[in-house]
Amino acid sequence: MGEYAGVLRRGEGVPEGATYLPVSTDTALWGRLPARGDAPALTVDPGATVVVDTLSHEGLLPDQGSDPVRFFAGHGVSADAVLAEASEFAESGARSADDGPHVVTGPIEVRGARPGDLLVVDLLEFTPRVPYGVISNRHGRGALAGEMPVGPDGVSVFSELGRDTAGQWRGWLLGREGGPPVAGFPLAPFMGIIGVATDTDERAHSVPPGAHGGNLDIKELVAGTRLYLPVQVPGALAYLGDPHFAQGDGEVALTALEASLRATVRFDVVPEREAARAFGALAGPLGESADYLIPTGLDADLDEAMRACVRQAVAILSARYGMEAHLAYAYLSAATDFRISQVVDLVQGVHAMIRVSDFAAVRDD
Repeated sequence: MGEYAGVLRRGEGVPEGATYLPVSTDTALWGRLPARGDAPALTVDPGATVVVDTLSHEGLLPDQGSDPVRFFAGHGVSADAVLAEASEFAESGARSADDGPHVVTGPIEVRGARPGDLLVVDLLEFTPRVPYGVISNRHGRGALAGEMPVGPDGVSVFSELGRDTAGQWRGWLLGREGGPPVAGFPLAPFMGIIGVATDTDERAHSVPPGAHGGNLDIKELVAGTRLYLPVQVPGALAYLGDPHFAQGDGEVALTALEASLRATVRFDVVPEREAARAFGALAGPLGESADYLIPTGLDADLDEAMRACVRQAVAILSARYGMEAHLAYAYLSAATDFRISQVVDLVQGVHAMIRVSDFAAVRDD
């Protein structure tokens, strides 16, 4: 995580010479994802590093009053600690009632990317832009829909950032309204939304993820990891949004600790033939860290999402390591954790954690 240094406003602290994409009503969509034919907000070559500002939707939405300065003032946040972009979007009228909640920065065209290729997004650094965030339960879409929230209104829980006695930054939550903080959990910033444009005339809703990526909400995609995305349209037209400070697998209340981030990412392209050799026929997003391959499965039915993830994992092991399908299946059962990414985004998500060190092990006979 980039060093936290208070409120990080648009244009401030950008490294000299960096390619920078701010978030504004001219460089972002609200509630929809880029589609075929959308004009890029930025065009870069493969290998380019880009600093991208993102904006959380919390505090902007109608059930929060559509007035972020007033909303956050109710939690003790001064007006100068609310990002100017928040008020600009809230006042813009750029979102309809049928759109999703997320502000999505982009699209970013990567020259030479073609359908069949993989877009590589290296996640280099995430820096908090504000010292607070919000966890919301609304829309009847949490894991306990019908039970929580208890009343008819949505619930938005405010969380401040602060250091613990060891000097580590944490998000803090009260035990009861008006009481003292009783829980402090570690921060692990990541982007809930990373994707490429869909090959459609209409822009996709920002909530359900798919083969294009989008609202994946995979908490493992922190700084130091990468994401591979099957390119759908020429130039890929990548985007980032839905910034998180922290999330548990499942994201059960509907949102995690949502708050604005600055992301530093690098884009590259894996040509179709090379991608097939490395990963097989990759049907959806694939994460990678120094220690794990992270295939995904997505479906409105969680059982089907699990099956899709297993199938993708088998295909990757077959392509990458030459394993026969029944042996790859056995390995996954013995050695791989399958995790629920989220259960709240209309399309459910499962991701697998395949240890790459298992395939570098040397047997001592």
